[in-house]
Amino acid sequence: MNPQITKLANGLTVITDPMPHLETAALGVWVDAGARNETEATNGIAHMLEHMAFKGTRSRSARMIAEEIERVGGFINAYTGREQTAYYVRVLKEDVQLGVDILSDILQHSIFDPEELTREKGVVIQEIGQAEDTPDDIIFDHLQATAFPGQALGRPILGTEKHVRSFTRDTLINQIKDHYIGQSMLLISAGAVVHENMVALAEKYFTKVQPGVASKVEAARYGGGEFRAEDDLEQAHLALAFPGFKADDDDIFAVQVYSTVLGGGMSSRLFQEAREKRGLCYSVHTFGASYRETGLLGIYAGTSAADAAELVDVIAGEMKSLATEAGEDEVARARAQIKSGLLMGLEQASSRCEQIAAHMFTYGRILGTRELIDKIEAVDAKAVTRIAGKILSKASLSLAALGPMGALGSYDRIAQRFA
Repeated sequence: MNPQITKLANGLTVITDPMPHLETAALGVWVDAGARNETEATNGIAHMLEHMAFKGTRSRSARMIAEEIERVGGFINAYTGREQTAYYVRVLKEDVQLGVDILSDILQHSIFDPEELTREKGVVIQEIGQAEDTPDDIIFDHLQATAFPGQALGRPILGTEKHVRSFTRDTLINQIKDHYIGQSMLLISAGAVVHENMVALAEKYFTKVQPGVASKVEAARYGGGEFRAEDDLEQAHLALAFPGFKADDDDIFAVQVYSTVLGGGMSSRLFQEAREKRGLCYSVHTFGASYRETGLLGIYAGTSAADAAELVDVIAGEMKSLATEAGEDEVARARAQIKSGLLMGLEQASSRCEQIAAHMFTYGRILGTRELIDKIEAVDAKAVTRIAGKILSKASLSLAALGPMGALGSYDRIAQRFA
């Protein structure tokens, strides 16, 4: 990676990572605002804005936006996260200008037609319903709400039906005005791009972006406890989490290695013990989330009601075992998995853009490949054991359980297993 960076007068930062051997380019705008920037009354507005940005501008209808990008074989999409929102395209190298034009148009000139808003509310409500009907999806919203109760970081990204129905055109306009400001926006491109050209395009098309200082978000307060819902499902879906580490924590790379050793692949401890040796589940894996000042480290598994209690015991046992001893071989395998994932991602233009955005919002700079690999390689078995103990000692367990509970046991009994 050899990215170049230019900040425009309005604060918008242009970052380009050329890959001259490619015939295509990935480019997008990353905004440092997501579900975490919402109030309780506006929960879901960041996601709604992401939808409505594609529903027509002063010069393009919703259909024209889709047809223009697909006429040249391109692809356009967006996503909303808890701390950022992204709008991105993939195009042939000769169509980079069109990509910038369309991105700038939907982010600066969307009209938010009330009739389109009414229709799109229905679409988002259907999306919420689909998530609620998918237990291995909605379980993570319940876990997030348990870990961070009564605060923006714990609310669902999609919002609720009640909130979605309440949104107006003014709500969308205020979201743009408050958060889509130069200092909070990155225009990132990788692949068949030239930095000077991207800067010129940004200066031409992003003229309406205003400078400004982003508002501070509410500090996260970890809660813990449980959410439990008995439901007539084939499986019990379990998600457990502990307080993790903030995105720029010095230990974040040790956490990644620990997570991989515990449940990050087919050779991981949980996969081997819970699935291969005991046949307690089909799916079991670790996951993590890192935010500005906090994070989560968790485990998800789907199992039968009869096996739920034993599965929890296996998870607790492996976590406690790792806090005592980690093998050099398993740590080396985990480092190799993480390193190969990093290097394979760098072969794709879109992955490079994602990584650049993550680094800029976390560190304010782009970490070089050699620096990243050195940080990964520096994690040894002692570091993994130290992290394992740190996670178990941090605070109370968060538990979300959905489906047939069977003999799962009480929250106190489960939490005690991890003590």
